[in-house]
This record gives sequence, C-alpha cells and structure tokens, in this order.
Amino acid sequence: MPALRIRTLLAVAALAAALTGVAPGTPAPAVQSPTDGWQQKSFTYAMHKPWNLDLSERYTYDSGSKTHTMWVYSTDEPLEEGSSTDPRTEMRWNQEYTSGKRMWDADVYIPSGTNGADFMQILRVKHPSGTPATDIMLRVSSENGGTVKRYTDQVVKTGVYNKWWNLKVAHDADAGRIRVYADDQLVLTVDDRGPATRHFKNGVYHHGSGRAEARFRNIHYWVQ
Repeated sequence: MPALRIRTLLAVAALAAALTGVAPGTPAPAVQSPTDGWQQKSFTYAMHKPWNLDLSERYTYDSGSKTHTMWVYSTDEPLEEGSSTDPRTEMRWNQEYTSGKRMWDADVYIPSGTNGADFMQILRVKHPSGTPATDIMLRVSSENGGTVKRYTDQVVKTGVYNKWWNLKVAHDADAGRIRVYADDQLVLTVDDRGPATRHFKNGVYHHGSGRAEARFRNIHYWVQ
C-alpha cells in the first residue's frame, strides 16, 4: 500500500479517535443483558383453572418443546364457585416475596383472536386494605396485530400475534420499581403499588369475549 495512502488512513483514524474518544482497534463494548448480575433459581407453581373443569380441558404441556399452553373461554366459570372474578387458566408461582429483586422471564406466543386477556401479572397476594391487588398486569388486545399494554394504557409491544417473543419483568421491591423488557429491550419502567407480599402469575385471565390463549416456553426465575 503506498505510503501516502497509509498516512491518510492513519490521519482519518486519529481524527475519528479524537472525535469519539475511542482509540482505533478498541473492541466494541459488550451489550449488557437484562439478566447480567442476576442468579437463576428454580421455581414451583400451582395451576389455576375454571373450578368445574379438569385441568386437561384448559391446559397442555409439550415435553418436547417444553411449551405450556393455557386457554379459557369468556363463558367459563371462575376459579372458585360463586366468585365474581373472570375466568382464568394460569400458573400461580409459589415463590412469594416482600423485598429484594425478582425477575420473571419467558418466551411468549399469543394466537390471533386473543383479545382482552391478561397473560402476566405480579399479584399482591397480601396487601394493605385499600391498595390495589396487583403491581402490574400485561394485557393483550387485537389492535395493530396484537398489542400488549400495561393494564389498558402504556404500550409494551405491538404486532405480537402468532410469533414467539421474549418478555422479562424485573421487580425491585425495595426501590418500588418495575422494569419490563421486550426482546431484551427496556420498554417500560413504572412504580409498584407499595409494600405487599407478591408472586408472579402467567397464563390467561380473560376480560374479553370468545377464546383467549397464551403459550410459554423457556420460563426462568431470576433473583438478585
């Protein structure tokens, strides 16, 4: 390579380093994962379903793909006989917490037609009187090819129907903050609803009409 061209390239590299503060040949910084610094833990759960049905009528597990599939109809009975709550088929996590940092992590698939169903939530199973029963609920509606919102307001992700995508919900109970990641990108940061004993839930808690379904795989529980 001619000496003049080498000097020109070196001059360009030096100028770029001066402008960016990054020396030539410096490796690009590694992209941080939302789970960096977290420790994966095992978890257990109980299944919630319409009280008058067998679990196999609203839930399947594929051991090959390790996929949990849950569905419910708007005409189904609630969890408990005589309850006024909407029908559901959900995994109720047994790990309860009042402090520290916890993260729910899974790949999610929601078929088209599922409209008005909460598919992930942090339930405040024990909370002061007059405070809300949940810290966050993620609900899917039919707009824009399937839109996920925090309750019915803040958009988390659009175009979710008929595809797998990753969802992480990290809760710092000490700081009172919840962070939501879609495909490892931070998309929402909100406050929780104050001190409580909580646990995670995922499945379909249906407030709409017709059939609601959600599938989950690669489910992980992280603690920090």
